[in-house]
Amino acid sequence: MSHPARFDPADPVLVRLREICLALPGAAEKVSHGRPSFFTRKVFAIYGATVKGDHWSTQRDCSVQVLPDAGEHAALQRDDRFFVPAYTGAAGWLGLDLTVGSVDWTEVAELVESSYRNTAGKRLVAALDLGSR
Repeated sequence: MSHPARFDPADPVLVRLREICLALPGAAEKVSHGRPSFFTRKVFAIYGATVKGDHWSTQRDCSVQVLPDAGEHAALQRDDRFFVPAYTGAAGWLGLDLTVGSVDWTEVAELVESSYRNTAGKRLVAALDLGSR
């Protein structure tokens, strides 16, 4: 059973997030469970989310899920913009609500890069490091 799309491909927030994600070495995009997911061998960012017990709500459709560094997890959770998403939250992922205040795209890019580093292979992370010099 395929999942219905839960996003607008022309959404300007998604367009900007896509630019950030696809600029990373070896990154690609696929739709999984109705949402755009960005991956190398493993997913490193997902556009949109749900929270446990509220799977059909559209409240978190304009958010990004990332796997932050373990040392930053607690501090991020104290920020009201972050939430624990259904499914991925159990593995340490957090969601960032992109509708609260103005979006700090530098922060989003840093979170996406951190998630990428936590999920991508060593060669891709090395390629990222070479490109940022």
